[in-house]
Amino acid sequence: MTNLIKASLCSVAAFALVVSLPAQDKGKAGAKSGILQPQMTVGADGGTYAKPMGTLGDKPDPAWSATTVGASVDGKPNAGAVKTVVGEIVDFSCYLEVGKHGEKHRDCFRNGQPIGLLTQDGSLYMLMEEEHDPRRDGMGIFRQAAIDHAGHIMEVSGTASTVNGFNALYVHGYLKKG
Repeated sequence: MTNLIKASLCSVAAFALVVSLPAQDKGKAGAKSGILQPQMTVGADGGTYAKPMGTLGDKPDPAWSATTVGASVDGKPNAGAVKTVVGEIVDFSCYLEVGKHGEKHRDCFRNGQPIGLLTQDGSLYMLMEEEHDPRRDGMGIFRQAAIDHAGHIMEVSGTASTVNGFNALYVHGYLKKG
């Protein structure tokens, strides 16, 4: 079994755990948050859920690119809808494994783990480049853009897809130039 397959299986298994985790009490009477380790916070200059630091991704039309449609089975990709989501850019693996996020956890992004987007209600999206063939061929630059904003709260647009409870947001507009 290749390391890529092992890493993918570990990410899927870890994500399955977070889907079943109960919301944690934030300390206020009746207030619940699905965010693990809520004491870990984004720095003052990293944006807020009400006022994100910046934006990532283009709003696509149509939802899936031609390369994704062409790579899909019988030309029919899974259901997807254009969506904009506000959340903190997190290391998907570290967040699911130990709940780490926030400004002090920025260095973990550089070792190839999947990138996630953590919303205010604790929902978690895996972030990936949408354009199928360029992504497959290493022609995308989204990963570095996400790493540059690790631990920041950002507004991210792309094609949202949920399959068997797993949320993904496929981000458009990050191809290497010629």
